[in-house]
This record gives sequence, structure tokens and C-alpha cells, in this order.
Amino acid sequence: MTCREAAPLLSAYVDRELDVAASLQMEAHLAECRSCAGAIERLEALRAAIGSAGLTYAPPPDLAPRLRAAIRRDIRPRRASAQRLAWWSAIPAAAVAGAALAWIGVVVLGGIGGRQRVFDELVAGHVRSLMVDHLVDVASSDQHTVRPWFNGKIDFAPPVADYPSDGFPLVGGRVDYIGGRPVAALVYRHQQHLVNVFIWPTGGGASDPREFSSQGYHLLRWSDAGLEYWAVSDLNTRDLQRLAELIRQSTPPVRE
Repeated sequence: MTCREAAPLLSAYVDRELDVAASLQMEAHLAECRSCAGAIERLEALRAAIGSAGLTYAPPPDLAPRLRAAIRRDIRPRRASAQRLAWWSAIPAAAVAGAALAWIGVVVLGGIGGRQRVFDELVAGHVRSLMVDHLVDVASSDQHTVRPWFNGKIDFAPPVADYPSDGFPLVGGRVDYIGGRPVAALVYRHQQHLVNVFIWPTGGGASDPREFSSQGYHLLRWSDAGLEYWAVSDLNTRDLQRLAELIRQSTPPVRE
């Protein structure tokens, strides 16, 4: 990938809108190009500043139903003699409303446009960490080193624990981006396998682990104490469930 090819993709890369293949090509380019890497840093700093300033907009919950109703009204035949004209005049309104609904999906879901996009972003984050020599930002198995490292980098305190006697030693942690916001990523090793555990705040209650799969990887999701967890790895689901249980057993209630 050249700078000319990378330039129009920089914003999409920062917003995590590229597919896995394009993300990996961009990562390889950024590892060699200081100019594009600097542009990415500036874009991420701008996004972080906007998020910290609270410059976001949550649309009212009835906006999507009202837009759908407007679309139905626009495409409803007005008169038999004016059906053709009504159809063509409805296309722009429907297109605009459709774009607005897509935007609502991004905003309401915290930048994540549906379940598959969640999977794509999580898998892309896991794969990037393995291929571009950026597995962790802080390399340590000491929770008293890793947990304080996140202070000031994210707006919550992730629980950190090490499980060497259970076969899951902590490798370290880093900040990643999922759904347009910074999240904590804890990395564990099990034999020859690495597991990324992504963590961010959630408004929901506690939930038991649920298994998913995407692009050949296993994903495990659960929530507890106001936090959402996603474990991603090529590790078999039985061992991934074991790690989730260890984390759940050792995680005390989190207070901001």
C-alpha cells in the first residue's frame, strides 16, 4: 500500500470501518510510513478530544420510527394518475431517510452498526495485535503495574488479574478502539495461544458468557459489575470459557 492509496482510507481506519484485510494492509503501511502514522495519531487525538468534551448527540428514541413512517407516507401513491411522479419524487426522501437510519444505528449502538460489525472490529483488533508487533502497551504480569497504567488513558478502571497457576498468565495490556471509543485490552497466554480480552463500560446488568464465532476465531461475551467483556482467540471454546470463569470469580464490583 502506498501513501496515495492509504490517504482516502485514513478516516475509515480510525473509525474501524475497514475490513480485516484492508486493516492489516494499513497496519503494515503505518509501520513503515511516519507521515501516515502521524496523520492517524492526529485523527485519533481529535476523536478522543471530541469524546472527552462530550460533543456527541444521542437522537431521541422515537426518531427511527418517525423516519420510517415518513418514508411510508412519501412512497404511498397519492393518485392513480400521479403514481409515476410520486414514485420518482419519493426516491430522494427515502435515500436521505435511509442514510439517517444508518447513522442512527452507528450513534445509538455506540459506533457499532450491528452484531457483525462488533465481531469484525473485535477480530480485527485481535489480528492486528498479533501481526504488527503491538500486542501490549504495558508488558507485565503484575496487576499493580498494568491496572494503574490505564489511568488517564480510558475513562474507567478495568479489573486486572493474573492466573499463571491455572495456565493463563497475564502478558500485559493496551488501549484499543472498538465502536469508536477507547477500550481496555488485556492479553493472556495459554500454551501457544494468545487471548485478547476487550473491556468497556456498559449500561446493562450482569450476563453469563455467550459463545460466537467469526472468521475462524472464537468470541466469548459476558458482562459484570457495569463492564462488558469480549474474549477473542483461536483457542478452543472450553478453555476460553475457563478463562472467562476465572475472570468472573476474581472480579470484584467496580466503582467509578
